[in-house]
Amino acid sequence: MELPADEELLRFFHCSKTEMSCMENPHTFVRQLRDHNLLPEESYKKVIRIKSKEALKKGLYEVLDRLERERSQSIKMFWRCVFKETILNQYPTLQQLRSSLLDGSFHLDAEIREEQEDTNGGKRKEPSEDENAEIPMTAKKKKLKNVSQCDDEAKQSELPSQSSAQKKRSKKICFSPLVKTGEEKDFWAWPIYKSNLPVTCGTLKGSLNRDKLSKGEPCILVKKQWVTPSEFEGLGEKKSAKNWKMSIRCMDTPLGKLIEAGHLQCVNFRGVHKAKKSLFSTENIKDSHREVDPGAQPEQNNNSVFNVTCGELTGKLHKKRFASGTSGRCIRTDTSWMSPVNFVKEALGEENTSWKKYILFQGDPLGVLIEDNTLRIHSLLCTCRLCSPTDSDQEEQKNDDECCVCKNEGNLVVCDNCPLSFHPTCHLPRVDDAILSNPRPWDCTFCVFKRAQEWRYSDVLESNAVLSDQISKHMPECQYLLLCLFSADDDQCFATNPSSYVKDYAAVVKTPMWLCEIADRLEKKRYRLVGDFVSDVQLIFSNCALYNKNNPDFINMGSKLKKLFDDEFKNAFNIC
Repeated sequence: MELPADEELLRFFHCSKTEMSCMENPHTFVRQLRDHNLLPEESYKKVIRIKSKEALKKGLYEVLDRLERERSQSIKMFWRCVFKETILNQYPTLQQLRSSLLDGSFHLDAEIREEQEDTNGGKRKEPSEDENAEIPMTAKKKKLKNVSQCDDEAKQSELPSQSSAQKKRSKKICFSPLVKTGEEKDFWAWPIYKSNLPVTCGTLKGSLNRDKLSKGEPCILVKKQWVTPSEFEGLGEKKSAKNWKMSIRCMDTPLGKLIEAGHLQCVNFRGVHKAKKSLFSTENIKDSHREVDPGAQPEQNNNSVFNVTCGELTGKLHKKRFASGTSGRCIRTDTSWMSPVNFVKEALGEENTSWKKYILFQGDPLGVLIEDNTLRIHSLLCTCRLCSPTDSDQEEQKNDDECCVCKNEGNLVVCDNCPLSFHPTCHLPRVDDAILSNPRPWDCTFCVFKRAQEWRYSDVLESNAVLSDQISKHMPECQYLLLCLFSADDDQCFATNPSSYVKDYAAVVKTPMWLCEIADRLEKKRYRLVGDFVSDVQLIFSNCALYNKNNPDFINMGSKLKKLFDDEFKNAFNIC
């Protein structure tokens, strides 16, 4: 891939920092920067240990901001290293950024800036031509569930004040607001702004949909949720202003001025809230209508998953799947996805319309979350994919939206016998193209193992006999055990090589071991005996105890995972 000139890459980097900082599970991305000497060891160590998602986004943005300030000469190295195929496969955001470089759409901002500089008598070097390379589209398999990131917030840029002397000394790129007082620009007609505009309110950023604004619908996408301008103003800590047309800005220009100039069409908001609840982040669904109080406060509970109970039954309610009591399979139990009504039926043995009362969250009825607008019920007339699903939509709702192993979204292969989903390369054994193209039902290793366990070991075995046996006879058990560990390691603390992100780890631990390394050895058939496999797994836990002897939290994490492995090992091989 031939990259544009450094100046254009820097501009593109500047406008993409927020998008990249919002990527889910950015640890691999950060490790890649460190491996290419683009990130100091101290900064890497600081970021990699952040656990809060919001703090992680902030920390990653600071890393990128520092990289722009101090390592601008390495901009080509940055884009080349993050556009590696292995990195792109994990981050849909980087795939989108790469596509914008290839299809030339990133030039639009540069051309707008050039027009402004020409108007002001400024001069600017012509941008280099883009190859407009085409990305081949891979045919999607019937079994693949394509789930990628929602559109991230659009970026804005500000004009740093500089003296003429400074401009002669420095070649730093300047970013100008697209609209100035008394000027009217044609950039609103550019395709990049045809449907959506980047908006801000205080420090809050969002994306405004022109069509929704013209219809009086919730039109600003923020934190993967559609809100009205007034709600966006409240979330942006400016609700006391009560004048969203002045509080909300696009490229430093109040929306009110754009409406007055005819660039935006707006009608009065009459208290009809149409909440968009998207099950699949890559596809739009029609809006659902729901009457709300015009003076209602924005929701205070920012959770997207709620641990709920009904009687003895437990589950996790996923907000993005929730539509009503009967629509949207939003509650995930150990065995399936259920609607709230079916969840109550499963727990109490009978259908009960009082699901708001009998389903509890932290001891309170689910109705409390509905009353404070944390959960929003769709209208009876709603025609979205949750409320009026097609047969295909019904099938999609049966499986998870993220990989059971790495907890990321993307192209997932779904099990036809349980709700689990996997990346083809995360599942053990790997799912190849021959399986993906096969129309027959596919079962994951968990289902295959559980089904075969009933007849595989009818007699009780001894531990020593199992450990000394050939591993080729027991691949399903070993794959099952390793998948159990991957699935239970929610924070991916044991998945990758600790030496790559813990500076003094190699000085303390002489033989590092991690789950991905064991999976690689297992796939390449490097183990001869079951005992060899078990020794490597136990080495992870002993290393954890050795290095973290003064860190009880990490020791506890390792102990829990070790107990899980020991229990499942006995269960898998029927050891007394």
